[in-house]
Amino acid sequence: MPIDVEIVSPERRLLNRAVDMVVMPGSEGDLAAMPDHAPMIVLLRGGVVSLHSGGSVSDSFFVAGGFAEITGERCTILADEATPLSGLSRAEGEQKLADAQRAYDEADKSDITTLGPYLDRLQSARAHIEAAQG
Repeated sequence: MPIDVEIVSPERRLLNRAVDMVVMPGSEGDLAAMPDHAPMIVLLRGGVVSLHSGGSVSDSFFVAGGFAEITGERCTILADEATPLSGLSRAEGEQKLADAQRAYDEADKSDITTLGPYLDRLQSARAHIEAAQG
C-alpha cells in the first residue's frame, strides 16, 4: 500500500503521486513517512527529500525548509523553496551561503533568541551546496 506525497513550494506544486516511502530532513533529524504512519506535523530543515518506490530512490528534491504534514495515507510537504536535485547549482548555493553569512555577521547578537532565522539560512545554504555536489 503506497503513501500519497505532495510537494508544494510558494511558486508551484512540484509533485503529487504515490510512493512507498518519503525520507525528509526533519528539524530534529531525518524522518521516513510510510503508509500507516502516525499523524504529525514536522518542521523541516534545509536538506534532501527522497522518494522511494520499488526498493530504490525514484526522485530527490532539495528543500530549503518548511513543514510536512503526515498521516497514514498522505505526506504533504510545504517547502519554503523546493528544487529537483538535477536543477541545483553549487554556485547558487555558495552565493546563498555568502549572503547568509553576511546577514549573520551584521545581525544584532545582543539577544541570541533572535538569531534562529540567520542560523537556519546558514544551515540551508550549506545543505544546498552539499546536495548540489551529489
